[in-house]
Amino acid sequence: MGLDDKLNNAATNHLGVAKEGAGKLTGNEELQRERQRDQAQAKLQEAGEKVKDAAKGIGSNLKDAAAKVKEGFSKE
Repeated sequence: MGLDDKLNNAATNHLGVAKEGAGKLTGNEELQRERQRDQAQAKLQEAGEKVKDAAKGIGSNLKDAAAKVKEGFSKE
């Protein structure tokens, strides 16, 4: 996960916290609920980035394995 993605997720989460606080101060339940939506959005974005990172790792591992197999055949 890149730094930009981490900062974006943190900003989304903190914005939600601010909305919840403002909602509590003003008695606005909608703002309080927006915090839950923002937090859920940040978690989904983070999960998506982790999936992308894992997929990159799999591709690299497959390339390494293929190179080792090819190397093994060329030694015989």
